[in-house]
Amino acid sequence: MAGIFPRQGARKVGAATGGGSQPVRHRRGKPRVRARTQRRAHSVRLSDAEHEIVTAGAEAVGMSVAGFLAHSALAAARDLDRTAAAVATRQDTLTALFALRRQLGYANNNLNQAAHALNSGTYPDGLEDTIAAVQRAADDVRHVTARLTDPSSKGTVA
Repeated sequence: MAGIFPRQGARKVGAATGGGSQPVRHRRGKPRVRARTQRRAHSVRLSDAEHEIVTAGAEAVGMSVAGFLAHSALAAARDLDRTAAAVATRQDTLTALFALRRQLGYANNNLNQAAHALNSGTYPDGLEDTIAAVQRAADDVRHVTARLTDPSSKGTVA
C-alpha cells in the first residue's frame, strides 16, 4: 500500500516540467522602497468639472491623478507667498463681486422708482445720477469679469 500514495512533497506523476529547471520569475522595474510606517491617505472631493481639469493636468504631465494632486498641493505649500497671492486675488475678486451685487441691487431699486415716476408722468430727480451709477456698475462688472477670465490683468474695481 505504501506504493500507491506518493510521499509528501514528491512530484506528481506526469507533471510536465520539460525535463529542465523551472523559469525564475523576476519582478519588473525597481523594487519599491517603502517607509517603515504607513503613509497617510487623504481623500479629496471634486466636482465633475474639477475632476476633468485635474485629470487633464495629470495626463498632460504623465502622472496619476493622486500623484498630480499630491505634487500640486506640495508645490503650493512650498511657495506660500505665491499661493497666498493667488488666494488673495480670488478673495478680492469675490469681495468685489459681492459689492457689485449690492451696488446693482441699489441701482435696480432706484431704476424701479424712476420707472414708476416716469409712468405716472413726472420726471424724477437724480435720474441722471442713477443712470451713471448703473453705467459704473456695468463697467466694474466688465473689469471683474476680465480679472476672472485673465488673472494676469490688473483691472481695478472701485
